Amino acid sequence: MIQNVAAPLSRSQGDPNADLEARTLRRVTLRLIPFLMICYVIAWLNRINLSFAALQMNRDLGLTASMYGLGAGLFFITYCLCEIPSNLLLHRLGARRWIARIMLSWGVIAMASAFVRGPTSFYAVRLLLGAAEAGFYPGVLYFLTLWFPKAYRGRVLGLFLASIAITGILGGPLSGALLSLSGVAGLKGWQWLYLVEGAPAVILAPLVLLWIKDGPANATWLPDAERRWLQERLEQEAREVTEVKTITPLRAIGDPRVLLLAFTYFSNVCLINGITFFLPQIVHGLGASAMQTGLIVAIPNLLALFVLIWWGRRSDARAERYGHAAFANLIGGLGLLAAMLIPDPVIKISAIAVSYAATLAFTAPFWAIPGGFLTAGAAASGIAAISAFGVTGGFIAPLVIGRLHDVTGDFRAGLGLDAGVAILATLIFFLAGRRQNAARA
Repeated sequence: MIQNVAAPLSRSQGDPNADLEARTLRRVTLRLIPFLMICYVIAWLNRINLSFAALQMNRDLGLTASMYGLGAGLFFITYCLCEIPSNLLLHRLGARRWIARIMLSWGVIAMASAFVRGPTSFYAVRLLLGAAEAGFYPGVLYFLTLWFPKAYRGRVLGLFLASIAITGILGGPLSGALLSLSGVAGLKGWQWLYLVEGAPAVILAPLVLLWIKDGPANATWLPDAERRWLQERLEQEAREVTEVKTITPLRAIGDPRVLLLAFTYFSNVCLINGITFFLPQIVHGLGASAMQTGLIVAIPNLLALFVLIWWGRRSDARAERYGHAAFANLIGGLGLLAAMLIPDPVIKISAIAVSYAATLAFTAPFWAIPGGFLTAGAAASGIAAISAFGVTGGFIAPLVIGRLHDVTGDFRAGLGLDAGVAILATLIFFLAGRRQNAARA
């Protein structure tokens, strides 16, 4: 899959550097992306394994749907507060050391989740986990802008973000199997889930220091000609971003374009987390066992894996970002709304699968937008600001959905509201994007 994505990186007609360009970007892709994908699979698994642990943990700890929704969302409070400082530290200290620190921190705290004893300790661990993981996702997004020219970022981001779908494909069956270990060594199944799925982050953290370099200048594994070409290409693109002369890291946070992207990303995060945190409970409520739930939940992720990569490549091929991102988010909202209105369980799961695939496909063209008008420290703070505001949806969505479930007895009201917010935000984003494209024309 990596080879297929890396091999066709564009060869300009008549360009004597076309072969050099293709070799360089293929080598960089194969070196960085698989490793970063593994790291993000582990990160996402430790973020969302709560949704499977809840099948046993909620009963054992006496958590209501509202308590569970609050705990799920508290992760994003500290995540949001720590995200911009984390990305600025990454820019100052280097991705290599900072990403290793993040992984070690979240791995230890994820494993500690196995020993929560009630609502209070559950809330505390979720807050700590959010603070520990903050900065990893926007940090990697910023890091990729230091390695890949703008024309390649849609497909590269699509490939990296396919980690989310891969996590769902592998994580569902794995989590279902771990839940079946209840009683082994005196531990509950959900405790085994946290311990086993948190350990890889601790193990991989030292490897980050060995594998990742902070930029092409430090890449001893790149031949001299390829390293020089990549540095010159990236430096040329940085010079072309005229806004970098006036947009400082602080001003980037309040830039209208950054705020528009942040609001749109907020709606997308609401969709992702609404589906992620509650889909296992919805499926389990249809009568599926824990293992069956894990297998069924893998279906939307399997579809998303292919759609996400294809949509990122399509965005690159057409050199268009706003329309691709808007269309995907709109389908995500409409699909979830349809799933809440249709009673047939097969059609319901199918609609959720389409919604989830489209919701993830949004991310590749979307995250290629900020690098078009921000570079250096402004890019680090701007990307972090978009992510930080957006992930507040990860707090709001589970909390609202959980409370509406306690009031109404099902998830339809909360998830329907979630879908409505995404549809509204998408329309605003698309119209604003069209104006910005017209202004540049």
